[in-house]
Amino acid sequence: MRSIKLLIIVLACIIVSSCIPHKDTVYLQNKESAINDTIPNNLYEVQKPYRVQVNDILTIRIKVLDQENATIFNPVGDSNLNASSQERAYFDGFTVNLHGNIRIPAIGDLNVLGYTYEEIEESIKKKLLEDQFKETANIFITVKLAGLRYTANGEVGSPGTMVLFQDRVNIFEAIANVGEIPVTGNKKAVKIIRQYPQGQEIHTLDLTDVRVMKSPYYYIQPNDIIYVEPLKQKSIGTGKTAVETLGTIATVLTLVTTTALLFTRL
Repeated sequence: MRSIKLLIIVLACIIVSSCIPHKDTVYLQNKESAINDTIPNNLYEVQKPYRVQVNDILTIRIKVLDQENATIFNPVGDSNLNASSQERAYFDGFTVNLHGNIRIPAIGDLNVLGYTYEEIEESIKKKLLEDQFKETANIFITVKLAGLRYTANGEVGSPGTMVLFQDRVNIFEAIANVGEIPVTGNKKAVKIIRQYPQGQEIHTLDLTDVRVMKSPYYYIQPNDIIYVEPLKQKSIGTGKTAVETLGTIATVLTLVTTTALLFTRL
């Protein structure tokens, strides 16, 4: 009788320890005592302006009153550039080289490393007014990234590299585009590997906490690498739920019992 009770206790401990708790699978939980779940709209505090990095591909469009005078600056058929033509963005865009420069027709090399889009626009406009146009040309310049490129690895639906044609993408949108994090993924410690001029840094986000929306890393940046590590329950292989764990244990016990009976009959 005592052995049966001991076995029940051991099985109960295994089931409890190997199952994935419900609180580890739910996004955006309010882990504070506050009743109000509203997150202040502090977008400008959370996300600083993006600064161009090496290997970024920029799209630059220059418009003037007489657009024929600006043909040399704009690729032919630029209106066809859309989310289904990534190759066109690659060939028609301006790639930032290892020295942080891009080469623009009639302007030459222009250093853009570490600059914001607005700063690059102003720099191009200044050079054009010096050499190519007058103020009356009404120059209008737009500088954008040729898609927001990032990579997701680990416990996600479809690991790989994705390019989104959006100005802002938060961590939930980024993950949704590569497939939901399965139950075996650690939502409490999602790592973002981010490029900086001085090198790479790793930042960790807890997606189960609603306060993640206040994080400066809530919005991803170009060339980010998102890594979702597996929970220890996956390594153990006992199961994601109590039913799966109980089934695994029952299978093991059946195997052990059958083996023991076979040996006793020999």
